[in-house]
Amino acid sequence: METLSVVQSLLIALWVAAVMSRWLGGGATLTLRFSPLMTGLVVGIIMGNVAQAMIVTAALQMIYMGVFSPGGTMPAEPSIAAAIAVPVALMGNLQPEAAIAVAVPVGLLGSYLYQFRFFINTFLGKYTDKAVEELDSKAIVRSIIWYPTLASFLLFVPLVFIALYYGAPIIADVINALEGTVIIHVLEVVGGGLAAIGIATTVYVIGRKDYMVFFLLAYFMSVVLKPLEITMVTYAIFGAIFALIFVKAHGNQAPAKESSAKVATDQGSFDDDDDYDDGF
Repeated sequence: METLSVVQSLLIALWVAAVMSRWLGGGATLTLRFSPLMTGLVVGIIMGNVAQAMIVTAALQMIYMGVFSPGGTMPAEPSIAAAIAVPVALMGNLQPEAAIAVAVPVGLLGSYLYQFRFFINTFLGKYTDKAVEELDSKAIVRSIIWYPTLASFLLFVPLVFIALYYGAPIIADVINALEGTVIIHVLEVVGGGLAAIGIATTVYVIGRKDYMVFFLLAYFMSVVLKPLEITMVTYAIFGAIFALIFVKAHGNQAPAKESSAKVATDQGSFDDDDDYDDGF
C-alpha cells in the first residue's frame, strides 16, 4: 500500500497553509481557496502522478463551481478538501466520484478550521491597535501581515500534516477493503450527484434567461460530438467564436436602437412644432 512520506505530507501542508493564510497574495490566494484545481496540481506534482490527480481534481471542481465567499468563511474549503481527497484517491486508486464523497466532509471540517483562524486573529488585533496608537508603521506591518500569516502556518501545517501522514493512508486502506461492496457504489452515486448539484448551482448563479440558450447549446454539442472525441481546446475555440458573434450582434443592435430613438425624438419635436404653429 502506497503511503505519503514525511516530506510529501509536509510540502502539501505548507501549500495549504500558504493558501489559507493568503500569504501568496490577496486576490490570487482567494482564487486558490475557491478552486481546488491548483491544489490538485501541486499534490499531483508532489506525488508524481499529475495526470490522475487532475482527473480527480476536475471532478472535485464540479461540486465547488458555485462556491464563493462574499466575506468571511465559506460553507466548505475546496483547497483543504482537495489536499486530503486527492492523495487518498491516488493511494487507493479511487474513482473520481468516490473521491468526491471523501472531499465533502473534509471540506466542511476545513471551514471550521478557517473560522478558528479568525478567532486567533482577534487576539492578534490587539497588537494592531497598539501599533496604531504608537504610530509605529513597522509594527503595523508586522501585526497585520506577519503575525496572522505565522499564526495560520502554525495552525494549518501541523493539522494538515497529521491528516495526510496518518489519516490519508488509513482512509485509503478502509476504502480499498470496501472495494466491490455496496458502500463504494453508494459513495460513487453520491459523488456523481454532488457534481451535478455543483453544476446546477453554477448555472443558477450565473445563468440569465437570455444566456440559457448557450448552456443548452453546449450540452447538446457535447452529446452530439462525443463520438468525434473533440478536445476541450476545440470546445473553447467554439465558445470564443459564439461569444464573439453574440457580442458583435449586440453591438450592432445598440446603434440601431439609438438611431431609432433619435428619429422618434426628432419626429416628436417636429409634431410639437406643427401643433404649436396650428394653434397659434
